[in-house]
Amino acid sequence: MELDLPFIWAGLIAFAILAYVLFDGFDLGIGMLFPLAHDKAERDTMMNSVAPVWDGNETWLVLGGGGLFAVFPLAYAVVMPALYAPLIAMLLGLIFRGVAFEFRWRSGAHERFWDFAFMGGSAVATLAQGIALGALVQGIRLKDRAYDGGWWDWLTPFSCLTGVALMVGYTLLGATWLILKTEGELQDRAYRWAWAAGIGTLILIGVVSLWTPLLNPLYQSRWFAWPMIAYTAPVPLLVLACTAVLFFGLERRRELSPFLASVGLFILSYIGIGISFYPYLVPPQMTIWDAAAPDNSLRFLLTGTVVLLPLILSYTAYSYWVFRGKVDTHGGYH
Repeated sequence: MELDLPFIWAGLIAFAILAYVLFDGFDLGIGMLFPLAHDKAERDTMMNSVAPVWDGNETWLVLGGGGLFAVFPLAYAVVMPALYAPLIAMLLGLIFRGVAFEFRWRSGAHERFWDFAFMGGSAVATLAQGIALGALVQGIRLKDRAYDGGWWDWLTPFSCLTGVALMVGYTLLGATWLILKTEGELQDRAYRWAWAAGIGTLILIGVVSLWTPLLNPLYQSRWFAWPMIAYTAPVPLLVLACTAVLFFGLERRRELSPFLASVGLFILSYIGIGISFYPYLVPPQMTIWDAAAPDNSLRFLLTGTVVLLPLILSYTAYSYWVFRGKVDTHGGYH
């Protein structure tokens, strides 16, 4: 049986991007929550809760971006010029945030500056990711298989909305992660942050979900036309279930279930994007098969990925297992 290699690779890249959103989302959220910390000790604890794993989390961004370049070069050649500005802003934000992790502890006289770099880098990177996603959802103009839009096509009310929505959503992930990893007054504040971010996230999911079908007749047919509606209806129902788990967990002061429910909301939102997009990699014209490299290249790259992906998953699972439990101000776990 002949393997559909472009389809397999589209699934692998989609998995890598989802893994990045989930793993790096909560530490970007913690960066955006930094200004709400009560004092230096709380900021230290917040940063220590992600310090052992944040750099490993970004492995998935490299896998997703590098995979797109190697496996779907035509899509990469279209997406990059269309989204240069937000993608460059994202990379600069991630650089400042990454440097802040190291310099904040060593440059005592300039600690406030590096606190700001951590906060600002997290906010800019998240906003840029959301804007890039919104610009991709609303469609990229093509002509002769090349980008045919302008410099500012990515900046629209819809893309700004998705940027803000992602910021609020990552803040929810960050707050629920702090509930899981901290104790005392900081955990109490994290519960309050999670309530506010949870309400905001749900409102924004609703607004984006209602706006998206208006952007493209394809999206509208996927969500509202029969028989597709029979397949897509479980998604909003599962969103309601995750919402119930989230707020029930916050009300009962559970520690694990709010974080899992927040992850569930992101997974379901991602599935919703997939339902709208498939089989287009660059809507509304370029499918995964249009953009794919030759099968020989896809087969060669898949061989290496089959070996490396389990290693990455094993390392990630092991690092989270080693640094499980609560974290204190000095970075110790118990």
